[in-house]
Amino acid sequence: MRYVTNLPYETKEEEHVTIPMSDGVRLSAHIWRPTSSDQEPVPAVLEYIPYRKRDLTAVRDSIHHPYLAGHGYACVRVDLRGTGDSEGVLRDEYLEREQADAEEVLAWLAEQPWCDGGTGMMGISWGAFAALQVAARRPPSLKAIAIASFTDDRHADDMHYMGGALLSDNLAEAGTMFAYGTCPPDPAVVGERWREMWHERLENTEPWVLEWLRHQRRDDYWRHASVCEDYTSVQCPVLASSGWADGYSNAVTRLLGNLDVPRKGLIGPWSHKFPHLGEPGPAIGYLQELVRWWDHWLKGVDNGVMDGPMLLAWMQDSVPPSTSYEERPGRWVGEPDWPSPHIRPVTHPLSRHTIGPARDDTATVPEAGAAMTVRSPLSVGQFAGKWASYNAPPDLPYDQREEDGGSLVFDTEPLTEQVEILGSPSVELDLSVSEPVALVAARLSDVSPDGAATRVSYGILNLTRRDNTESPEPLEPGRRYRATIPLNGVAQAFPAGHRIRLSLSTSYWPLAWPAPKPALLGVHEHSSTLTLPVRPVDEPDEVPSAPFGEPEGTPPLAMTQVTPPEERWDVKRDLIDYRSELDIVKDRGTVRFEDIGLESGRRAHERYTAVADDFTSVGGETTWTMRFRRDDWDVRVVTHTKLSCDASDFFVDATLDAFESDRRVFSRTWNEKVPRDLL
Repeated sequence: MRYVTNLPYETKEEEHVTIPMSDGVRLSAHIWRPTSSDQEPVPAVLEYIPYRKRDLTAVRDSIHHPYLAGHGYACVRVDLRGTGDSEGVLRDEYLEREQADAEEVLAWLAEQPWCDGGTGMMGISWGAFAALQVAARRPPSLKAIAIASFTDDRHADDMHYMGGALLSDNLAEAGTMFAYGTCPPDPAVVGERWREMWHERLENTEPWVLEWLRHQRRDDYWRHASVCEDYTSVQCPVLASSGWADGYSNAVTRLLGNLDVPRKGLIGPWSHKFPHLGEPGPAIGYLQELVRWWDHWLKGVDNGVMDGPMLLAWMQDSVPPSTSYEERPGRWVGEPDWPSPHIRPVTHPLSRHTIGPARDDTATVPEAGAAMTVRSPLSVGQFAGKWASYNAPPDLPYDQREEDGGSLVFDTEPLTEQVEILGSPSVELDLSVSEPVALVAARLSDVSPDGAATRVSYGILNLTRRDNTESPEPLEPGRRYRATIPLNGVAQAFPAGHRIRLSLSTSYWPLAWPAPKPALLGVHEHSSTLTLPVRPVDEPDEVPSAPFGEPEGTPPLAMTQVTPPEERWDVKRDLIDYRSELDIVKDRGTVRFEDIGLESGRRAHERYTAVADDFTSVGGETTWTMRFRRDDWDVRVVTHTKLSCDASDFFVDATLDAFESDRRVFSRTWNEKVPRDLL
């Protein structure tokens, strides 16, 4: 990244500005804005998240908010109610109160003498969710949004559930927020009230995983704040981006296809990162693109920002399997609209372990053939990586050959020419199962001539929810069903000489929680198919070879690494008691923020276990330690959440402990049961 200091506008900074809410709670804001805005008001751009602006996101914030401010914007970073230095309690994600607060913040910004009355919202992950959800509420000052790594569907396409199957990230993210939501504010900011504010959070928090498990079907809980329920509610322009290595690779194209507003889409090779910080690379000059976006929609500059393709996507070249990549080779391709007129769904029949030649749309579909069967061991999924790659530690899927040993595998013949896909593949199965509850995981891989298999995309379906996720029904063992499994969106080139592989399994642990019992899956050949979104190789890319500039930003905040970080991702198997374990450590070490004299530490430890093929033996645990220290102020929060099950119930055991100078000042324990609902 190129750090720049010579920006068009001189800026000023206010580290703690309180914004009053209608119920008396005050939110804390960090504001960067042009010095000249005191006389010449400018538009305001809001980022609204719960991740502690004063410390835990301070370095990241220092790269992009001063940069945008230096181009003529008031950039406002607000801690959500109950987080960082804001008052109140954060009780769950995307609640009505959170969104009402955001509307009040926007109204407050529009009224400030340094704001010209126009606002935008930006963010990644929670910040992008917030921007899209608030846009659907149409606050009068909001003129445009720019969002990265998000979803428009909280149930079908988030870290909670996929295809009605429970994801382990449901537990992992609940553990994250259990820790973040119980940290104290900084006494240097809020003064003597810090302890009172802290204990209000501690006393009014419960593990969010409990609420998320209480809603195993698509219901009003998930419909709330899911913009897909009414795309027409969004009436402002949208710049949407994500990455193929992210869990949120699908929502960009859904917005492009369903919104009726000026919109642009951008999907790179990245994990869960802003595009200017994108890993795997290449990262791009995303902040320059944001300046152009805001200049057009907030200042009315006719700069051609809407020219060119609606979607720019990174067509990924073939790579060997690896849990991390510094760069993903490929090229940018452009599509004028979405759905694209250039992309054609090509359907291939599945026969005995082969993916057949493309089926002519006019051809007669052959009768179903014999059933091919598989009952996967619980070990299938240990090399799946994370639902969303966070690149810390390396968390992409590894070589799929070991996974394929417990799967039903279908290969094409070696390709005679390169094949490129862009969009969401899908699998349609003519199937039967031996149990009333079962899932199917479908994986698409690029298989090189030496046999190495790189996972390209995947999808999971809880078969009790094959028709819809609102009213699941148990399966009748032996009965024939048809089920469609959508796979995550991707852009991938398969070279000549390689094979395309589809792998089906009845477990994918620990990425997804398994069914109560192992199920035998029967898949009928000929009448089961794989459909690929094929983009012709000779189709013009419609973009320059280098459509983006080098990543830029302002110099990051000074930070010193006091103790080293630790990253670990271990797969373990004990061949005496057949216990398997995935052990993940993400320890940031201790860092010191030099400008405020604060030391901070974050350590997360996740463990997922199973014994042999006992599907009720699976369990997950997440432990977080958060520490903040300055002079004689030394506080620590330790949270632990364990999720286990039997055939009929989930069990949540959790603890929350808070310390001042190693003296425990708060402790609470939860032991609760949630019934399994055909899950």
